[in-house]
Amino acid sequence: MQPWFPLQGGTGTFLLLLLLLLPLLLVPWALLARRRRGRRTRPLRLLVVAGSGGHTTEILRLLSCLSESYSPRCYILADSDKMSEAKIRSFEQKRAERFSNSQILCNGPGTCVPVCISALLLGLLGMKRAIIVYVESICRVETLSLSGKILYYFSDYFIVQWPALKEKYPKSVYLGRIV
Repeated sequence: MQPWFPLQGGTGTFLLLLLLLLPLLLVPWALLARRRRGRRTRPLRLLVVAGSGGHTTEILRLLSCLSESYSPRCYILADSDKMSEAKIRSFEQKRAERFSNSQILCNGPGTCVPVCISALLLGLLGMKRAIIVYVESICRVETLSLSGKILYYFSDYFIVQWPALKEKYPKSVYLGRIV
């Protein structure tokens, strides 16, 4: 009678033994991989572009909903915008932050466009990849802001707060009212 295993001699016996023992070797490896996936992720650095007036209030509301894993945070705002600066300083309560461009969160001020374009260029040059998250302002119900119209094509995540915008801009993500 022919053996079911086509190889004969020591090689066939070795391969058969290997096939029988392989599941015993893979189970501990799979359990270890599952345990690693369950670990806490490391902090995500965040660059926040603040605008004047309602934009600053909205972005601070967004930040208050984020976990502490979004740190350190760095802010960009207009030199003349003293009110936003005071609000941000109050929000951060004397935290010393270092610049990071791992993630950029913005919600519509015109100053966010050159920052996001610069981040894209850094990524294209292979220097540092930044994830751009754009949240369209709650006041934009039927049309995008000028910043939104530009960054719709470049952002990694484009979040709208009204269903009519989701219908017009299919790449966007509708989460309902988040601010």
